[in-house]
Amino acid sequence: MQGYNPSIMTTSKTTRSKKTAPAVYEPVIEDVSADAGSNPEEFVTFKRSHFYSVLVVLAFAVGILLGYVIWGRDTAVVAQQPTGPVAEAPVEEPQYTRYDIPTEGFPSLGPADAPITIVEFSDFQCPYCRRFHEETYRALLDSYPGQIRFVYRNLPLTSIHPDAMPSAVASLCANDQDAYWDYHEKLFSSEILTRDTFVQYATDLNLDIDEFTACLDSGKHDEFIQNDMDFAINLGVQSTPTFFINGLAVVGAQPLSSFTQIIDQELAGEIP
Repeated sequence: MQGYNPSIMTTSKTTRSKKTAPAVYEPVIEDVSADAGSNPEEFVTFKRSHFYSVLVVLAFAVGILLGYVIWGRDTAVVAQQPTGPVAEAPVEEPQYTRYDIPTEGFPSLGPADAPITIVEFSDFQCPYCRRFHEETYRALLDSYPGQIRFVYRNLPLTSIHPDAMPSAVASLCANDQDAYWDYHEKLFSSEILTRDTFVQYATDLNLDIDEFTACLDSGKHDEFIQNDMDFAINLGVQSTPTFFINGLAVVGAQPLSSFTQIIDQELAGEIP
């Protein structure tokens, strides 16, 4: 799985051969005065080959004219528009699928009775997850004050993000000391996610460092995170971030407008 991201058309020139201008056949005046005994200007003759050529040109012109008459009439008939009513193609209603995504027991932000619940499956090392957090997350919550409950669930892509799993563990260790969302902010603020970074963030937030480091080494949250991963994969989630807005899936670091469109429809009761 990979977090969120044209063919080259070549045109060949067709060489058109230049049409050869039709030959002009001029009469050949032969000197027949010796045989005919008459004024040579009164006699004009054509070579036989020239005569045949003229006939070919005339036959070709007649053929074009006949073709225009025959095919031109047929084309005109085909091009006539129907005079009766035209049936319009049926407009299909959009299909919506709602998924049942458990939210209890997971880090959440916002009123428990908010009309909109957004569940994010994410990875602290995923650059697209960071993009969403930096560009959309805060603007989204600010656009609907008191109307959104935001729930975070872990989907560390361990095969490509080696620091994602320990980051998820560190966030839950901070959650044990009621500092989840502040720690969440710090993890998404940096591309360097090491143990020293985790401890530094805990220090910045005045957490109990001994308790925090003991939590990092205990493995107490590993099963919880693994269950998150298994649930997402079994559901069919294939990339991070993936969101569910009241159970409606939105995949990728979409712009704010993609979220507000669905939320506005939900609040208006327009989505079944």
